[in-house]
Order: sequence, then structure tokens, then C-alpha cells
Amino acid sequence: MKKTLIPFLVTIISFSVFSQHEEQKYVPETDPLVLEKLEQWQDMKFGLLMHWGAYSQWGIVESWSICPEDYGWCNRKKGENPDNYFEYVKEYENLKTTFNPVDFNPEKWAKAAKDAGMKYVVFTTKHHDGFSMFDTKQTDYKVTDPGCAFHSNPKSNITKEIFDAFRAEGMWAGAYFSKPDWHNDNYWDPYFPPRDRNVNYDPELYPEKWNKYVDFTHNQIMELMTEYGKVDILWLDGGWVAKESKDDMGKWYSKKALDTKSGFLKTSIVNQDIRMDELVEKARKKQPGLIVVDRAVPGKNQNYLTPENRVPEKELSYPWESCIIAGGGWSWVPNAKYKSGRQAVHLLVDIVAKGGNLLFNVAPGPDGKWHDEAYKLFEEIGDWMEVNSEAIYGTRAIAPYKEGKVCLTQKNGAVYAIYLAEENESGMPSKIFLSSITPDEDAKMTLLGNGQELNWEKSGNGFVVDIPEKFQKKPTSKYAWVIKIDK
Repeated sequence: MKKTLIPFLVTIISFSVFSQHEEQKYVPETDPLVLEKLEQWQDMKFGLLMHWGAYSQWGIVESWSICPEDYGWCNRKKGENPDNYFEYVKEYENLKTTFNPVDFNPEKWAKAAKDAGMKYVVFTTKHHDGFSMFDTKQTDYKVTDPGCAFHSNPKSNITKEIFDAFRAEGMWAGAYFSKPDWHNDNYWDPYFPPRDRNVNYDPELYPEKWNKYVDFTHNQIMELMTEYGKVDILWLDGGWVAKESKDDMGKWYSKKALDTKSGFLKTSIVNQDIRMDELVEKARKKQPGLIVVDRAVPGKNQNYLTPENRVPEKELSYPWESCIIAGGGWSWVPNAKYKSGRQAVHLLVDIVAKGGNLLFNVAPGPDGKWHDEAYKLFEEIGDWMEVNSEAIYGTRAIAPYKEGKVCLTQKNGAVYAIYLAEENESGMPSKIFLSSITPDEDAKMTLLGNGQELNWEKSGNGFVVDIPEKFQKKPTSKYAWVIKIDK
């Protein structure tokens, strides 16, 4: 009975704490350049996240199979020795030698993302396993090392190629970077077996070793800040690597709510002060106005919050972005099933109506290609955005955010009513009723994609708008239709 009840109790507590963390632990930025950039970022609404590394060759969850924790995503199912942890880690790290994505074409990705309406990219320069997808000078565990099959390719500095390609399409460049590095001997000391995702020794007892790790981390991030052109977002993962505090009894306690990957409260708390304030100050000297996202670490260095694979139930009072998988997993898996065009459009609209951004994840494969389904999905999103993007970009939330099938956004005095069509709705209804908006007597209503003025009349505190028969039979777009209300 205890084995059943305790995890259930922890789950309840963790989600309760997460909700509290999500809604109450934001510390507003004060740097005027960052505030200006955050406002620009909030106007963009739609970005691309890409998880990619040598692990794609096995089609497994990124990094986590080398973490000795008993969660489903940590299961070891590949290689010749999955039952022997230490042998498995050797095999996993040896994937570096065979990683050779010869079909890598970031220009094709950038064009697809731009055509879908995306405005920025966040790329995994390094995940928790420590394999660097850029030409760092701090380690040889990297894609450009002679020991990697791809090192001689003219595009081997993958991060640089991606940033250059996306910037050429007018998009922002964001660097995902993992604060924990499970390959680095100053994080997982070979003398001690790793116990969980945390550093495997006490930094308080081995300060020299820990300081070497902090310097290593700072040096890698500063390489990204100085050698890879304009970087707009530093997106830091691994929220357990953070400064902790002691209670009155001298015991460590965590100011963080929980680990965002598992949804469970942390099993151990280790003070891992990575000198984040110092790092951010140095980074912004090289990249003025840099947006920093120190995920799941409440404080001034978390410029926006990142609900993972979920959408909040209501508008949040600070900048936020839902990072969500488009298909398969965060990392590449064979035969991935992608969201439909309707699901993707409705997801984007739901998030934007609540004041957030959507960071949509697509994972490249071991050959350097996306699944064909990813391109098809992006084309469908792009077709919808071509008609309706006015109701997305630069908008802000307006209560009540959604009424029935209709989501609401606002911009420059206009309100956009976005009708979300159900699976079996190929045509528009003859009338759309809203009770939550009270237009002025002389308000003008038009259908995006056509511009034709629509007839409407007041009904109670709201209104009813008539949809012409030709649009009932042949709407201006698929999946969702937008009425612009110039109040």
C-alpha cells in the first residue's frame, strides 16, 4: 500500500508546487535593453526548438539513458550492453565516432520554419550528455573533433551553420545550453559513481573541483556569446544546477519547485552555485539585451518561463513560452507521428490567446534530415498563417481569452475573434455569437483573408455576426477563421 500511496502523494504535491512556482515566482527584469527585447520576443509568438545530438543514431531520448535514475525515459534499450551501466555509457559516448549527418541542410530547415511563420530558433548546442554541437575549445567531446565522423565536413560546426542559416532568413538565434554536463570529470567525478542527475560529489567539500567546472561552463557559454554572431536568447536547461540556501539548522533546502522533466519533487538537493549573476553580466557585455532563460530557477535570470509540453489554463502575468513536441519525442525517433495541421494551428491560437509563445520542437535525424511529415505540417501551418497571421503577431491577451469555440486576441485597438473549427467542420457557420465583447455602434467587422465587411448586430452585451453563404461553403483558410473587430 505504501508503495502505491507515496508516489501518488508526491505527484499531487509536485503539481501543486509547480502551479505555485509557475504563477508566483517570476522576478521582473530591470535592464531596459532586455525589457525592449522581451517585448519584441513577445510579438514574435512562434519559434522552433531542435534537439539534436549523436544520440539520434539510436533513436532514443536525449541524454537521459546515461542518468542512473529509475524513470521510464532513463531506460537503456540500445547497444550491446544495456544491462551493464558502465559498459552502456562507453557505448553511448562512442556514438561520437559514428555521428555523420551528411544530409545536414540548415538552409532548408530555416526556409521551412520561416514559411511556417516562425520568428526564432532555439538549438541544442549541448545537452546533458555533454556532447557539444559546436567547435568548443574546452573539450574534445564535440562534433568537430577528429574522432567524430562528421568533423571533416565543411558544415561540421553545426551550431554556427544553423545560426547563420536562420539569421539569413531574418530569424532570431537562440542557444539551448545544458548547465549539467555528465561527460565532464568535474561534474561526474570518475572516482565516485553517479547517483542521479546531480553532481556526484559535494561541491562544498571539493571547491577546487567545482570551481573548475564552473569555469568550464562559463568558458563554453562565452564561446557561444563571442564566436557565433548575434545571439538573442540564452536558453539554459538543467534547473537543478543552481545556488541553494540553508535553513536555520544548517540543512540545504531548495528554492526551486521541482524538476521540470519528471514532474516529481527532487530526491536530493545539492548546492551547485554556478555563479549565474556573474555569467549573465559577462554574456550581456558581448550580447547587449540578451534574453536569458535559466529554466526552473526562480530569480532575475529567468526572463521568461517555459511550461513544458503543456499549456497553462489561463493567461499568465509575465512573459512565457510553451515548449511542445511537434511529433515523436524531443529527440529523433523513427516513424514519428506528428500533430495534424488542425492540432498545430489550434495549439498556437490557444497559447497566443493566453499571451504566450509557442516553441515547437522538431528533431533532426542521424542523417541530418527532418521527417517528411515535419515539412508537410509546417506547410499547413504556413498556409494558415499566410491568411491569419495578423491575429497572431504582435497581439496581447484579452479577457476572457476564449468563449466556446472562439479565442480572442487584441492589437492596436482591434480585437480578433478566432473560431476554432472542429474536425468535422469544413465550412463556417452561418452566424457566430459572442457575449464577452461589446463593440461600438459603428464597429467594423471583416473576415481575414478577404477583407469583406460583415453584417452584425448587438445581442445582449455581445453581438451576432452573419457569415455570407460563399464563406460558409468555401472559407478563407482551414482549421480556424478570424473575424477582425475594429471597435
